[in-house]
Amino acid sequence: MIYEIALLPVHIGKTEAFRQAFAEVEPLLRRAKGYGGHLLAPGIETPEVFNLIVRWQSLEDHTPGFEASEDHRLFMLGLEEYFAEEPKVYHIEGGAFAQPFN
Repeated sequence: MIYEIALLPVHIGKTEAFRQAFAEVEPLLRRAKGYGGHLLAPGIETPEVFNLIVRWQSLEDHTPGFEASEDHRLFMLGLEEYFAEEPKVYHIEGGAFAQPFN
């Protein structure tokens, strides 16, 4: 299991419209092969930067899987007008969350 972490910078003043747009395209993400849940939350210090954390069964399920799909194209098409800049995406091993915090 892996986690995709995406930082989604949204234009100031467009955060509520972004939330609504995300809700509309969310089913495209939920039906992706290997999808295991997600969390979307704005930053406390930077409320215009949303943090999207998606649990995937494998890295391949996310990329090339979902990212190469028509559903991903439609997902991004529904959100791209709200981005102030290109989102940053990276991945971490799921086992990191199984370990206790020090």
